[in-house]
Amino acid sequence: MSANGDVTELLHAWRGGDRSALERLMPRLYDTLREMAAVRLRREGAIQTFEPTSLVHEALLRLLGGTTDWQNRAHFLAFAAMHMRSVLVDHARSRLAAKRGGDIVMVTLSHAEASEGQRIELDLLALDQALTQLHDEDERIAKVVEMSYFAGMEREEIAAVVGISVPTVDRDLRFARAWLNRVLS
Repeated sequence: MSANGDVTELLHAWRGGDRSALERLMPRLYDTLREMAAVRLRREGAIQTFEPTSLVHEALLRLLGGTTDWQNRAHFLAFAAMHMRSVLVDHARSRLAAKRGGDIVMVTLSHAEASEGQRIELDLLALDQALTQLHDEDERIAKVVEMSYFAGMEREEIAAVVGISVPTVDRDLRFARAWLNRVLS
């Protein structure tokens, strides 16, 4: 059986009540989660105070406390990415509140604009608000952006999780880039 199939079986076993499955699962996913966090934090720049390990642990606390029935490894990683986003947004909000608006955290949408070679720097909280608005307008496109940007997932993985084709992922990312440029400018 493939490594991904083994992870999927462990996810289902854990959700089915097998506590030991989680102990066998985490070593198989932890390095991937930590790399996702490291990539994400590199995009944050020097201002970011989180370490990848801390971000993974905070996201896992939120993720493992939920009731989602994971379809497969990619689905689990997509949810992990959403929880990492949530942790970073909450952290940015608390920092802004503590500093009364100073030290705003800047981010880039490197995956969404990589084909154009542009670098879009955005305030994390404005991005979060924009993604929430995009989610209200088109939930699928918002999920595609989250998986690409926050999880660093490949187009093929996103297509599998969302249930769409790779060209549709590309179109969604192009649309989202244009939409976010309009909303955030």
